Amino acid sequence: MSYRRPTKKQIEEANQHQLLRQQKFRRAAEYASNALAQFAEVQKVALIGSVAIPLSKEVPRFREFNRHGIEIYHECKDVDLAVWISDLTRLDEMRVAIGRSTNELLKRENIGVAHHQVDTFLLEPETNRFLGNLCKFGVCPKGHEDCDAPGCGDVPFLKLYEGFVFHARAILPDRIVVLFERG
Repeated sequence: MSYRRPTKKQIEEANQHQLLRQQKFRRAAEYASNALAQFAEVQKVALIGSVAIPLSKEVPRFREFNRHGIEIYHECKDVDLAVWISDLTRLDEMRVAIGRSTNELLKRENIGVAHHQVDTFLLEPETNRFLGNLCKFGVCPKGHEDCDAPGCGDVPFLKLYEGFVFHARAILPDRIVVLFERG
């Protein structure tokens, strides 16, 4: 199958789509942050990853652009939140609160972001030590193959991925947007 080179208009539309997608994910991050701020153990919430920084251009996975080596803005696939938390006992309540926040975003602003598109990285205050992710499953342990990582579910709803390393550069001040900070 032959693909025609995208027109300037199609390239601009693709770029605008990616920028709008990033804006929608930022709104989802704000809603999720507001939900998490209701928990006294949450000390800070920051948007991290590609949604937090200006988008760069790259040759995307989309065939019509990829085939011709045309760069467009990076495709944001999810919302990454760093959450500094002092107590892990209410993770299930936090998981539910994030789900409600995405439902509220849809209801109020007609922006659809699924709860599983909000990825929450839990960090220890003061040390920035990575503790794990907030699990997205409704029960813990779920019995899913994702739950087979050593230590996953030892703390209910604390998701651990075998071999995953959280890189400290992800939370460098110039790479994050602080959404909430207690005190």
